[in-house]
Amino acid sequence: MSVPLLEFHQVGFRYPNTPTPVLQNCSFSLEAGQKVALLGLNGSGKSTLFYLAAALYRRDRGEIYWQGQRLIHQPNQLRQWRQRIGLAFQDPEQQLVAGTVAEDISYGLCNLDLPTAEIEARLQQTLQDFDLVDLADRPLHHLSLGQKRRVALAGVMALAPTLLLLDEPTTYLDYQQRQQLQHSLEKIHHQGTTIVIATHDLDFAYGWADWIMVLVNGQVTVSDRACHVFAQWPTLVPQLGTPTLLHLWQQFPPFWRRQRPLPRTPLALSQELAALFQEFQRSDRP
Repeated sequence: MSVPLLEFHQVGFRYPNTPTPVLQNCSFSLEAGQKVALLGLNGSGKSTLFYLAAALYRRDRGEIYWQGQRLIHQPNQLRQWRQRIGLAFQDPEQQLVAGTVAEDISYGLCNLDLPTAEIEARLQQTLQDFDLVDLADRPLHHLSLGQKRRVALAGVMALAPTLLLLDEPTTYLDYQQRQQLQHSLEKIHHQGTTIVIATHDLDFAYGWADWIMVLVNGQVTVSDRACHVFAQWPTLVPQLGTPTLLHLWQQFPPFWRRQRPLPRTPLALSQELAALFQEFQRSDRP
């Protein structure tokens, strides 16, 4: 059996001067290659979990492992740990530190003490990968929110992390920007990066993730394949609402749903509707 990429074991964390822990006895494991949606209500601890995973916060109790290696918060280990795990914050303004797009993407690379030629090569490749070539010299304060999110994500990916954590990446994005984000994530995943997004966007999670984790009161209560979780969604996760496509699918006759896979895209749902219509037409024939 393979060693998990990232593992939390009975992790607890409490912010100073607060009576209640944000995370308590939090346990889960991530496997390499997954596309994970971390779901939960406001205050459930999703962002805190990310900060602990990226070693930005120190846990109060429990253990965190990277490929079997225990996190001990020593300087040499932290440097390697943070190169392996990239975190894109919910607010890109927290992450953008330089004057222009190119300068911001280069900033993290320079901190790795890479040769100048490698920094330039990675910069140019990242600008191309995220469709930012025409914006390379644009001041950051002239960018839209969607563009800032793209630059922040590009800056993280320029460091070539093994695991990418994104905190509420679809917030305030319009439909086109969401589609661009999904395209970028598919490209990143195809290149071998494991991705976890913390999100309230059930529709995005439904169409994108292959693994679902649900955080309730600081504990991971659900961690399973997306197809299994969504098949039991109304009883398994009633507090989070229902993704639009899943709600529409639940209006189909039970006999049909029992024998068909969950449609995870609008196209798949429309094809199911067409197939069901044809079935009814056949059954009505004399």
